[in-house]
Parts: sequence; C-alpha cells; structure tokens
Amino acid sequence: MSTRGNTRGVVYVHSSPSAVCPHVEWAISGTLGTRVDLKWTAQPAAPGQLRAECNWSAPAGTAAKLAAGLKAWPMLRFEVTEDPSPGVDGERYCYAPGLGLWHGRTSANGDIVVGEDQLRALVSRARAGEAFAHRVDELLATNWDEALEPFRHAGDGAPVTWLHRVG
Repeated sequence: MSTRGNTRGVVYVHSSPSAVCPHVEWAISGTLGTRVDLKWTAQPAAPGQLRAECNWSAPAGTAAKLAAGLKAWPMLRFEVTEDPSPGVDGERYCYAPGLGLWHGRTSANGDIVVGEDQLRALVSRARAGEAFAHRVDELLATNWDEALEPFRHAGDGAPVTWLHRVG
C-alpha cells in the first residue's frame, strides 16, 4: 500500500487501431485495479483509428504506471497526465509513433517545469545557439506537441469517463 496520497489525472488515447482497444482497456484496468470500459469514438485525424479518454483518481505515481503499460503498443498515440499533490509534482507523459515516450514534470497550472539539473546539463552540452534551441524544444516536448496536436483537436467534445482506483 502506497503512503502517497491520491491524486487525479487523465488518460488520452488519441489514436488506436480497433484491434488494440481491448488491450488498452486491460492495461488501464490492471494499473487502476478496477474494470475499465472506455467509450471509443472515431478519430477524424486518422481515419480507421479510434480515440478515448478517461479521468482517474489513484495514488501519486500512477501516471508513470499507466504510461509504461500503454507504451507496449507502439502504434498508439497517447498522453497521460497527473495533477500535483502534496509533496509530489504533477507529471505529463506523451507518446507518438516515431518519437517514443516523453516525460516531464508540470506545475499546478500545467506548465512544463524544467529543473535546475536539467538546465545545467543543457548549458554544459549545448553551447551553440541551434543545439541549445533544439535541446530546449526536447525539454518542452515541442515535437510531441506538434505530432499530437491534430489528434487533440479532433477529440474536442468527446465523452469522458471517470475512473477511481479501488482498495
């Protein structure tokens, strides 16, 4: 049993082939410890693909477990967020085919937080302007945002399911 408090987050599956949808539900169910039955809708940005999203409430650290479970299917596009909770930063995970998994900490308003050690590493490795700008883009998930943005907008107005971890 975790000593961390509960927090909330959202799983956005931006695109999935229909054959993979039950596996996505099983992965989320296994992580949350409760049966998940997502409401899948067509993803206009990728004809033939489906999308779903669900809000969750569970112990802090659950977003990492959800992202780890979902990245097993490299054809998915997804994001998992976790709200900050007492003593724990918020988190955001993004996955896009060809880019892989990105992870960042988030502030209370959802901005990506770049830590002191990350900035020191950036300065020590990227002295030239173009290399510096490229590394800043990596830290801020620019490529992931560009890859996922068409799928985010295509899901506006889609139904949301609330999930709560049991136990």
